[in-house]
Amino acid sequence: MTIHPRNSAWPTDRVAEARAAIADVAHHSDLLIRLACNVLAQHGETPGERADAQRLLVVVDARRPIARAQREDQGRAAR
Repeated sequence: MTIHPRNSAWPTDRVAEARAAIADVAHHSDLLIRLACNVLAQHGETPGERADAQRLLVVVDARRPIARAQREDQGRAAR
């Protein structure tokens, strides 16, 4: 596990990667888009960017098959 110093470019780099993944959403897996949305929802620069990421996350989650969504949701509840 790598520990990043507080003054590192880590958050900036991850936000840039998340934006790139969302910009090309058709060519990335739902898992990667979900991760990118979570990053932008937490670390986006503007309230609009954070809200857009949350909306896209809802859309991506709605595309999951019902049985898979129920299994994943049960796994989250058990934590």
